[in-house]
Amino acid sequence: MQLSEQEIIRREKLTKLVEMGINAFPAEEYTVTDTTESIKKNFSESKQVKIAGRLMSRRIQGKASFAELQDSTGKIQVYFNRDEICTGEDKTLYNDVYKHLLDIGDIIGIEGELFTTQVGEMTVLVKNFTLLTKTLRPLPQAKTDENGVVHDAFNDPEMRYRQRYVDLIVNPQVKETFVKRTKMYTAMRQFFNDAGYIEVETPVLQAIPGGAAARPFITHHNALDIPLYMRIANELYLKRLIVGGFDGVYEFSKNFRNEGMDRTHNPEFTVMEIYVAYKDYYWMMDFTEKMIEHCAIAVNGTTKAKFGDQEIDFKAPYARVSMTEAIIKYTGFDITGKSEQELFDFAKSIGIEVNETMGKGKLIDEIFGEKCEGNFIQPTFITDYPVEMSPLTKKHRTKEGLTERFELMVCGKEIANAYSELNDPIDQRERFEDQLKLAEKGDDEAGQFIDEDFLRALEYGMPPTSGMGIGMDRLIMFLTNNPSIQEVLFFPQMKPEKTVPQVELGEDEKVILEILNSREEAFSLADIKERSQLSGKKWDKASKTLTKGGLVKVEKIDENVIMKLV
Repeated sequence: MQLSEQEIIRREKLTKLVEMGINAFPAEEYTVTDTTESIKKNFSESKQVKIAGRLMSRRIQGKASFAELQDSTGKIQVYFNRDEICTGEDKTLYNDVYKHLLDIGDIIGIEGELFTTQVGEMTVLVKNFTLLTKTLRPLPQAKTDENGVVHDAFNDPEMRYRQRYVDLIVNPQVKETFVKRTKMYTAMRQFFNDAGYIEVETPVLQAIPGGAAARPFITHHNALDIPLYMRIANELYLKRLIVGGFDGVYEFSKNFRNEGMDRTHNPEFTVMEIYVAYKDYYWMMDFTEKMIEHCAIAVNGTTKAKFGDQEIDFKAPYARVSMTEAIIKYTGFDITGKSEQELFDFAKSIGIEVNETMGKGKLIDEIFGEKCEGNFIQPTFITDYPVEMSPLTKKHRTKEGLTERFELMVCGKEIANAYSELNDPIDQRERFEDQLKLAEKGDDEAGQFIDEDFLRALEYGMPPTSGMGIGMDRLIMFLTNNPSIQEVLFFPQMKPEKTVPQVELGEDEKVILEILNSREEAFSLADIKERSQLSGKKWDKASKTLTKGGLVKVEKIDENVIMKLV
């Protein structure tokens, strides 16, 4: 492992601490009686406190020092005074340990008393401190210049998502998103529990990937010697429980879909699905809008939320527009009664990419997605989807060719999907068979299996039921004004991190790197060789080590051969 200069220095400090008999990673409990938040809420002069957190900044001035301590609730100023900490002749704890062996980022425990500075800042006067964890890597330190411009802030998205632990330390405001996410889950659970429905768990590993049209992840069970699929949805299992006699069940489900990634899609995501017996999709619309209004208030204290330039109001009731009406409004085309070829030709005529694998449902979905979806900013129920798009939904009771289904759209994105659930096992089998035909045609998102056990469950009789699934990640995006799903997931899926080449550098290699670092422009190979003053043999060996290690690159531009840092 190649260490930076600061990492080497921190390890040297760790060695000195050990030599002094100080355990930099103690095992015993450190009893914390206060937090920065509780101190500020219940501040009183000379009150004794005991807190713990990270040392985030300090200003050492001889035998005294002001510093900043950060815990999970915020930051507070602390005051180190040598004679308060070291009351006897031995000043080692302050002079050596605090001043020279502690670093920014170290986790310490502090015992002290409260006082207010001359400028009115609540401060902890340190009476004693304990090193609880020595940090071996320096934290990113943002600096503000005389013009107020911030430099070296930890704000590169890829770094933040990959090293969320650092993001949470140096950008503590990020925590608020995840605190609100927890509030949303709590509020939703409360709403369902108050209605008398129970939370359940269903399998993540499934023999048949059902309940949605999506490409699954496949794994293998060694003991059973069978393929298993990570669930794309939990719908069919929850419906089995309705068959079994539960009136209402719900689950917060981790789902996995082996598909694309973008600002609103992660291969691992969270969905809440709920199924209630003896209800229909009209009832579910009323229930959903009241539930989301309840969650919005719990998260933000209001039904209104800012999202980009838009102000979204989650107060019920929401507008209701049929899919047919939406397509007519935004394309002038009526999909009612149209054949697959007519839909194909129309989609192609308005610039939508289509191919021969697409059936009627996929073509209608593409038309709506491309031309209509983005127009629905405020919460809107899009209702009455064509039967080809809804293999698990009851046919509409009065509208031929349509189903009793709705999706809730917000800012042009679907956040909820619900049906009057199909409970006719004969009709359900036919729908599964239609999906198989689409899969054979080449649609890799169509259902490729017939779940015989689910059909058997329906044959035992499922009461009239309405079900709804809601994308928890997308909903919290809208409630916290985050345009990317990665911002609301602690650990979003990332490409593998590029490994930094481990190259053992000798003095000759360091000479070449120093020359290349001396200016931004690339050097000609001849110029670097001359400046390095290395013999031909040493030059060949050092330059080969650097290029093989991926630290420098040699290129020919026009007639010039240059060397530059990678």
